[in-house]
Parts: sequence; C-alpha cells; structure tokens
Amino acid sequence: MEGASLLENAVIYLTAGVIAVPIATRLGLGSVLGYLIAGTVIGPYAIGLVADQQSVLHFAEFGVVIMLFLIGLEVRPSILWGMRKAFFGLGGAQVVVSGAVLGALGLAFGLFWQESFALGFILALSSTAIVLQTLEERHLRQTATGTASFAILLFQDLSIIPMFALVPLLAASHGGNAAPIHHGVFADDPAWVRALGVLAAVLLIVVVGHFLMRPVFRFIANARQREIFTAAALLLVVAVALLMQAVGQSAALGAFLAGVVLAESEFRREIEADIEPFRGLLLGLFFISIGASVNLALVAHHPLLLAAVVPGVMIVKALVIFGIARLSGSDSRTAAQVGVALSQGGEFAFVLLGVASVAGIVTADIAALATVGVAVSMALTPLALIAFERICARPKAAAGPAPEDEAFDMRPDVLIAGFGRFGQIVGRLLVVNGFRTSTLEASAEQVALVRRMGRRVNYGDATRLALLRAAGAADAKLLVVAIDDRDAAEKLVEIATRNFPHLKILARAYDRRHAYRLLDKGADIVERETFEGGLKLGEEALKSLGFEDHLAARARRLFRVHDEEMFRALATVWRDEERYVVATRETSARMNELLAADLQEMKDEQGADLGAP
Repeated sequence: MEGASLLENAVIYLTAGVIAVPIATRLGLGSVLGYLIAGTVIGPYAIGLVADQQSVLHFAEFGVVIMLFLIGLEVRPSILWGMRKAFFGLGGAQVVVSGAVLGALGLAFGLFWQESFALGFILALSSTAIVLQTLEERHLRQTATGTASFAILLFQDLSIIPMFALVPLLAASHGGNAAPIHHGVFADDPAWVRALGVLAAVLLIVVVGHFLMRPVFRFIANARQREIFTAAALLLVVAVALLMQAVGQSAALGAFLAGVVLAESEFRREIEADIEPFRGLLLGLFFISIGASVNLALVAHHPLLLAAVVPGVMIVKALVIFGIARLSGSDSRTAAQVGVALSQGGEFAFVLLGVASVAGIVTADIAALATVGVAVSMALTPLALIAFERICARPKAAAGPAPEDEAFDMRPDVLIAGFGRFGQIVGRLLVVNGFRTSTLEASAEQVALVRRMGRRVNYGDATRLALLRAAGAADAKLLVVAIDDRDAAEKLVEIATRNFPHLKILARAYDRRHAYRLLDKGADIVERETFEGGLKLGEEALKSLGFEDHLAARARRLFRVHDEEMFRALATVWRDEERYVVATRETSARMNELLAADLQEMKDEQGADLGAP
C-alpha cells in the first residue's frame, strides 16, 4: 500500500509539473513559478491531492545539493579566489546589514529583541535554487547580475553555520531551550571536537576529489559503460552529502566544495552532462513541494498582514542590496536587478524557523506566518524580475558581462570535438591567436596524455546533446569536428546542425566519400585529413627531384585547384556506386590531362623568362 501511495504521489507531482510548467513558460512566467503554482494547487491547503509534502520535500532537497555541486564544477579554485572580494564584501555586508535592518524593524513592531534579530537574520537569507534557476532562464547567469548574485548566495549558504550556533545563545537570553542545536555523529561532543570533525571532512573531500576521483573516473571511462559513469557521479554527490550531514553541516555546501575540487578535472563536462537531468527533475520536485507548503488557510486568516509584511520585507531587502551593490561599484541597473533577484526568503529559512521555534525564540504562530511569507516571497520572485525588466526600458545587453563574470566558465568562441593530432593543431592555432576554445575528447587515455602536457581538454562523448550544451555549444561561433570515428563525426554534425543552427561547422573527413557524407549532414567546410599532408610531401618530393622551390609550390597550388574542381564535379553522383566509379575514372583522367597541360605551360613560361635577354 505504501508503494502504491508513493507511485500515486509521483504521478500527481509529475502530472502537475507537465501541465503547469509549459503553460507558465508560454506566458513568460518561467518554469519556477509554474512549479510553485502547481504545488500550491495540488497541496493539502488547496485541492488536497497530496497530503505529506514534507517527505517529498526532504527527498527533493537533494536537487539543491546537485545544483550546488554543478555550480562548483563551474567555479575553478582560481576563479573562486578571484571572487573573494565580492564574496566577503557583497555577501558579508548583505547578510549583516539586511539582518540588522529587518531585526530593527521587528523591534519597532514590538517583538522581543531575540525574536526580532532571529527573524531578521533568517529572512536575510535568499533562495539559491529559486534565484539561480530564474537567472538561468532569463539568461542572466553570465552577466554582472549573475556574478554578484552568486557571490551573495554563496556567502549566505556559509552563514547558516554560525546561525545554527547562535540559536542556543538567543534561546538562553530569552528564557527558552538553551540546549545546543547540533546533529550528526559529533552532536554530543565538545565544540572543538565538532570543529575538528568538520575540518577533517573538508580535507577528506579535497584529498579524495583531487587525488583519487580522477583515476577512478579514468578507470570507469575506459570501460565505456556510460550508465556506470553516471552512477559513479551520483555516488560521489550522495557520498559527499552524507559525509557533511554526518559532521552536522550542510550537504549542499559539501557538494559545492566537491564540485570546486573537480572543476579542473578533465571529466568535468561528462559529469555535468550526466547529472544535469537529475538536477532538473529534483529541483522541479523541490519547487512543487515549496508551493504545496503554502498554507492557504493561514493566508486567508491574515491576508492584510501578509499583504503588508511580505512585500515590505522584499522591498527592504532589495533596497539594502541595491545600496551595498552600488557602494561596491555596480551600476544602478545591475544593483537594482540583484536586489530584486535576492529579495525573497530562502529554503534554509524553513529549517531555521523550525529550530528557532523549538528553542522557544520565535512563537509557533509567528514561525508559521513567517514560513508562509517565505514561500509566498519565493513565488513572487519570478514575477518581480519580469516586472523589473518591463519597467526598465534599456535592453538586457546593458547588463552585459563585467570583467569578473568569469565566476562561471568562459563562453567559448570555438568548440573542438576530438583532441587528437588533428584537433590539437587546430586548437593551438586558435588559442595563440586569442580565441577561447572548449574541447571534448572521448578517449580517457588521450585526455590524460594531453593534460600531462599542460593543455586543457575535457573528457566526454561529443555526440551527446547534453554534453554539447554543457561544453558551450549555445555560445560558440564555430564547431570543429576532429573525431577519428567516422560514424560519430557524421552523427555529431547532424546533431549540431539540428540543435545549434547558428554554429558554423568545420569537419575533418577521413576520405572523399566521408567528406560528402559530412557535407550532406550539414557541415559547412570539410577538410580531408591526409590531403594537405600529402600535398606538402608531394611538393617536397618535387623539390628533391630538381624542381625549384617556387615551381614546386605552384605545382602544389595547381593540383589543389584541379582536385577541388573534381571534388565538386563528383558531388552529384557519390551516392550511386557505379556512376561514382565511372565518373571518378573519367574525371581523374580529365584532371590529369588538364593538370599536365597547366604544368607544361608553367614550365614553358619559366623557360621563356630564363631565355629573355
């Protein structure tokens, strides 16, 4: 019966999402708001199709964990260090100032100071899941707005640790339950033991991620079993989450740290592509669960209070963040957009409100109202951003990338699929001329070899659409197909042509027929892999046989011209084997005659020049 209930709930959640999200997206509201509306409708306070949304919420919170892990994969340690000013400056100031201002407002409305400042700092937190998903849908992740928002959200997530530690102190001064709020294997140990446990867990994640996971993923990649690679990636995230929970810390922060450690790994893109579908599904469940937790009965009983408090808190937070962002050097539009984006309450507020209520700092009624207020503010965030964009007459491009926007991976100019001897030559030529490249190579051995030489290359099968997206195909201008596998090359050209029509595709062909197939699939330019090498060697052979350098070079150019004409002439018959063979013989004979005539003419001209007085 329990299994049937679980399956029924799964059907209800999935059906609600499938119906609501496309409608919300079509109306320009975004998928996040669609999920929240769907959850509110099916929740226990509306039509009541699902009753126990808390159990689903705990499961769906793993979507937030995966999201933080994927974000960590995009933030290389060097970039994270470069963000330290925004992280401590913007993030630290936002939490402290927002918490103090909101706490002072609570005092002004007659709350005890402990209750006021507990609520103030809890409401100072924003929703990492809501903000980053909404910014991504509105193509703002790579802008100055996205960078500033990410720095603040990351600091907020870290600030949860001291907030848990402060709850017993506030409870003691308020006459509530002063027992320390700890969980995990070190819950009953002294503070220094718990601190050592956390430090040991962090060091274990860093050491294992840096030294052990690469050879493990390389071993799995050599087995050529994609589902095992996916299982290993998920196992890594789950193991890190459990480890951090065991030492009493946030699973999401541990996942982020693991992602940062693996950000320099050659398997980063493959891991990202494998885990991405799970993140989307679980985040959808998370948003639906948040929507289902909105107590509509409580809203109906206190409509005026919530109508005043929720927008009021969002406006206060937006104004505080706007002022801090302006002081840090952001332009007015970016500062305002960051303020609007982060004005809601966060998912960790649900946990902290429960802890504060149990400790006796916040009354049960106020905790319930605050919980509903946080959920409503989450639902209002996508609408607030839509309203902001419509109010601002300036185009979105005005909030273009700032120099520090490399918190996420750089947008590549060129995506290179296949990094063997051919792809490396192309890549080096592009890099030395100042172009950004993103590379994918399906051989783990080749990736390891190239990385030992100090060149950046990612492991992964470029024919996977999700991996192409993760590698930056949507932003790149060119796709260079340098894959050894002929069938895979054709498949990649077909996939790229269909899904990324803006990409100009340059492909390496094995031979003439393979070149025709690649052109037929949608490649713009095709180069036969041995053609230029053969021509160059032929030129050297002519020089060794007595040709002068300029004559040998001209002979090479003439051959290329005639061969290109022959290539085009056979393009109409290459699919018909018999006609192709006959046409090849005829065209080859004709080309040889024309080429010989041109070369003879060239020699005659040279002789005439030498004999001139």
